[in-house]
Amino acid sequence: MSIKAFIVQKAAAFTAKRINKWKKTAVSDQGQIMLQLTRKAKNTLFGKDHHFDKIRTYEDYKKSIPVRDYEALRPYVDQVTEGKADILWPGKPKYFAKTSGTTSGVKYIPITPDSMPNHIHSARNAMLNYLHQVGNADIFKGKLIFLSGSPVLDEKGGIPTGRLSGIVNHEVPKWIRTNQLPSYETNCIDDWESKLEKIVEETLTQDMRLISGIPPWVQMYYERILEKTGKKTIREVFPNYSLFMYGGVNFEPYRAKLEELVGGRMDSIETYPASEGFIAFQDDKNDSGLLLNTNSGIFFEFIPVEHVFDKNPDRLMLDQVELQKDYAIIINNNAGLWAYDIGDCVRFVSLDPYKIIVSGRVKHYISAFGEHVIGKEVEEAILTVANKQKVSITEFTVAPQVSPKDGSTPYHEWFVEFDHAPSDIKTFAAEVDKEMCIQNIYYDDLIKGKILQPLIIRSLKKDSFRDYMKSQGKLGGQNKVPRLSNDRKIADQLVPFQVSDQA
Repeated sequence: MSIKAFIVQKAAAFTAKRINKWKKTAVSDQGQIMLQLTRKAKNTLFGKDHHFDKIRTYEDYKKSIPVRDYEALRPYVDQVTEGKADILWPGKPKYFAKTSGTTSGVKYIPITPDSMPNHIHSARNAMLNYLHQVGNADIFKGKLIFLSGSPVLDEKGGIPTGRLSGIVNHEVPKWIRTNQLPSYETNCIDDWESKLEKIVEETLTQDMRLISGIPPWVQMYYERILEKTGKKTIREVFPNYSLFMYGGVNFEPYRAKLEELVGGRMDSIETYPASEGFIAFQDDKNDSGLLLNTNSGIFFEFIPVEHVFDKNPDRLMLDQVELQKDYAIIINNNAGLWAYDIGDCVRFVSLDPYKIIVSGRVKHYISAFGEHVIGKEVEEAILTVANKQKVSITEFTVAPQVSPKDGSTPYHEWFVEFDHAPSDIKTFAAEVDKEMCIQNIYYDDLIKGKILQPLIIRSLKKDSFRDYMKSQGKLGGQNKVPRLSNDRKIADQLVPFQVSDQA
C-alpha cells in the first residue's frame, strides 16, 4: 500500500466515525447552529435590521426573519456586490457563485471563508466515507476526473465570481489535486464540445478510477471515449474504474444507458451540492437516501410543499418533519443566507438518521388544472413502466397542453428521447398514464372526471435534448433539462425534434 493510500485509509476511518457521531446529534446540532449563526451575524446590517440580538428560540427566529427568495434578499445582496462589508455576514465574501434564475436573471450567491469548508469538506466526507465502507483506498493509485464548469473567474464588487463547480476547482486540496484530471488549461475551455475533446485526449491513456459529474454530460464523455477507442465498454478502456460520483439530477433515468456503456453496474455515490450550500450526500452505497448535512454551518427549515406559496407558511425544524412528505427546503448559513428558499423540494425517507431524497423543484411542476404534479412523480411513473418493458430513455420533459389545436380535451404532453424505444408507443403511454394516476391523486381525479385526457408521448429523434441545450448555450457543465414545466417554453422548442407521436 502506498503512503498516500495508507493516510487516506486512516482519514476515511476517522471521517466515518465523525459522521456516525453527528447522525445521533442532528437535532441538538441544528439548534446550536441556529444560535451560533445569529450571534456571529448580530452586528451585520441584516442582523441589526432583524434584531438578531433578541433571538433566543426558534419561535423568535421565525418572527424575526421572514422566508425570502433571491428577489426579496436582493437589496442586501446588491450592497455586497457593490463591495460593502458586514451586510449579510461579517466581512466580505470570498467568492460569488453565479447562477441563473428564472425570474431574477443572474444571481450572485455569496460564499464566505466560513462557508467554503461546507462545500469542500462535504464532498471530501462523501468520498472518504465510501472508501471506509468498501475498505479500499486504491482509488488514489490512479486518476480522478471531475467534469465541471470553467474555473476562470470574473469579478463582482472586487470579489472573484464564477460557477460553483469552477470555484471549487480553486479549492481542491493538494493531496487530491495530484490525482485530478483534466488539466487546468483544459478545464478553462468554455465551449463544452471542444472541452470534451481535450478531456478525452488527456484521459484516454490514464488509469481512471473515479469519475464525477452530471449524468448526461458523463454519458457524452463515455460515448466519445468508446468512439475514439473502438471499444465496447468503458471498463475495457479503464479496467480499474470503480466509483461514479454525481449530483444535480436523479440518476435513475440515466442508469440503464450509463451501465450499458460502462459494461455493468458499478458503485455510485450521490451528492446534493448547491450554490447555497452542500446539503446532503449518500452515506451508504446500498441506500439511496441522502444524509442531511446537519453539522456543517447550515441551519435547515422545512415548509410543507402545499403551503409554500402561502403568505405566512408553516416553518418546521428538523425534529418536526414527517416521513414521505414533500417539503420546500429553507437555508440559513454562514454565508449570510437567511430563511432562504432555494426552490428545491425534498422528501424524508428516514428520521433516524435524517435522510432525504430530492423530489423536485418548487417551480418545476405542472398545475395547469390544480394537479400539482412534481418531478419525482413523473420520474417514478415513466421509469416504472420503462423497467417493466425494458425500454431505455435518454431524456424527457413534460408540459401541459391546455389548448390542443384540434379542439380536444387538454392533456399532459411528454417529450421523450428513447435510447431503446417501446414497440408500441400508445401502449407505453397508456401504462405511464396509469402510473401517473397512482403517483398523484389529483391527476387521477382529473383523468376520471375527463377534465384531462390521458397523457400523450412525443418521440424525439436522437440527440434532440443535446441539440436543444446547445441552442440555449447550456451544453455541459452543471446544466440540466427541467423534467417538467407549467408552461410551454421548452415544449414548443422541442416540437421540431419530433419524429412520431401517437396519432
